[in-house]
Amino acid sequence: MRVVVAPDKFKGSLTAPEVAAAVRRGLLAFQPDADVVELPMADGGDGTVDVALAAGWDHVEVEATGPTGEPARATYAVRGSEALVELADVVGLRRLPSTGPDPLGASTYGLGTVLRRAVDRGARRIIVGVGGSASTDGGAGMLQALGVRLVDAEGVDLRRGGGQLRDLATIDLTGLDPRFREVDVVIASDVDNPLLGLTGAAAVYGPQKGASAGEVRDLEAGLTRLAQVMAEETGRDCAEMPGSGAAGGASFGALAVLGARLEPGVALLLDLVGFANVVPGAVLVVTGEGSLDEQSLRGKVPVGVARAAAQHGVPVVAVTARCSVGQDQLEAVGISAAYSLSDLEIDPGRSMQQAATLLERLAMRVGKEWLS
Repeated sequence: MRVVVAPDKFKGSLTAPEVAAAVRRGLLAFQPDADVVELPMADGGDGTVDVALAAGWDHVEVEATGPTGEPARATYAVRGSEALVELADVVGLRRLPSTGPDPLGASTYGLGTVLRRAVDRGARRIIVGVGGSASTDGGAGMLQALGVRLVDAEGVDLRRGGGQLRDLATIDLTGLDPRFREVDVVIASDVDNPLLGLTGAAAVYGPQKGASAGEVRDLEAGLTRLAQVMAEETGRDCAEMPGSGAAGGASFGALAVLGARLEPGVALLLDLVGFANVVPGAVLVVTGEGSLDEQSLRGKVPVGVARAAAQHGVPVVAVTARCSVGQDQLEAVGISAAYSLSDLEIDPGRSMQQAATLLERLAMRVGKEWLS
């Protein structure tokens, strides 16, 4: 019997590949003859590169800069002429220095550096996972790294960060690296926020990046100015496009200048790992993430996996550290049952080794109830 194991990470404890491996060990401890296929998953945020590497892509390291300008050694994945870049790995919240967030000064410049290095290496299609951003600059820093000039009324180049965008007078696209006119850029994100307004990048996500109410207003003003000048320069108004507000508006910059397109992150990653090739004939799919909650039900990995498995009539269960949603809610999105570490009456806040061991025990319980 075949079981497909397709979980997201347990944030702070285990990566998605580590979760998949622990579940596999637990299932095999109960049913040694089972054909357990590990397909670690992500949604475009932290851990996306890990998923590509687990799927057989090659590992590349590059020197760049973090969100506040410190040197950062980033990792991306390649397969032939394709590259997969994880924004969080270079300019994400986890790259902030010990001094903390810088909501007005943080920038996506380092992301542009990694994109350029990927093209130097021969990439002709680049998938960019945009979750976990530390900045709200509308992708301005990324574009600056690719040769675009953002200048004020005096003709002086703007400094990096969303807080500078209120002074934007002109965007000069003539210096844009011409290779990006031929590169297919895909933004992997399940966020549908526009760039501006009450559901936009600054209002919704700015506070999560340390912005005060006044700084949110400043960032909104800057993004509004960026959208106005960008529309004048390119003839395209991308600010209202669903998803343009993802990653502090980094998606907006890619849409407006790089001709990028948005694709749902979970669906794209399911395709990348070949989920549709292995799920037919399976008796069970095991998915999961660290905290299975209301946010999960809005389309994160467990729900995306459940929807994909439903197309093949395969039941889905989830493993998690904590579950705060009811059985009716789970069944409504196609998850038959959820098994959490709290069910074992243990503290899920354990070390990585302990978490993996406990997850194996949880997977043995799944095996007993579903593979008998």
